[in-house]
Amino acid sequence: MKICIGSDHAGFDYKSYLTDKLEAMGHTVIDKGTDNPDSVDYPDFAHPVAEEVANNRGVRFGVLICGSANGVAMTANKHQKIRAAICWSEEIATLARQHNNANIICIPARFVGKPKAAKMLSTFLETKFEGGRHKRRVGKISC
Repeated sequence: MKICIGSDHAGFDYKSYLTDKLEAMGHTVIDKGTDNPDSVDYPDFAHPVAEEVANNRGVRFGVLICGSANGVAMTANKHQKIRAAICWSEEIATLARQHNNANIICIPARFVGKPKAAKMLSTFLETKFEGGRHKRRVGKISC
C-alpha cells in the first residue's frame, strides 16, 4: 500500500523511524518532508500529505507528526475528503479508523515514544472502518 508521510522539525526523527517501519512492513512510503531537524512551519508539510490522500493518487493513508499533533491535524482537516485524527494510544487509533474512517493519523512526537507510535500506526493501518451507523455520521463531516 502507498502511504504518504510528513512532519515538522519536532517529528523529524519519528518520520525517519516510522518510514523504516512502514517499508519493513512492505509499504511504499512517499515522504513529503521535512528533511532535517531545522525549524520549519508544519503547514508546509501537512498540506502536501493531505493533498496526496484527498486527491486519490493511489495513496490510501497519510501520517503526520509534529510536537502536539494539533497543528498538522488542523491543517490536514481543512482539505475535503480528509479525516485526520490525533492519536496517542492504540485504542484511539483503533477508534479513529473504526468509527471515524480516519485516513490520516496525526502523532504527537512530544507525548508518545517511538515504539508506541509504531504500534499506533500499525493498528491504524490494520483496522477496518465499521460502517453502519458510523457511515452516516462520517457522511455529515464535510462542509
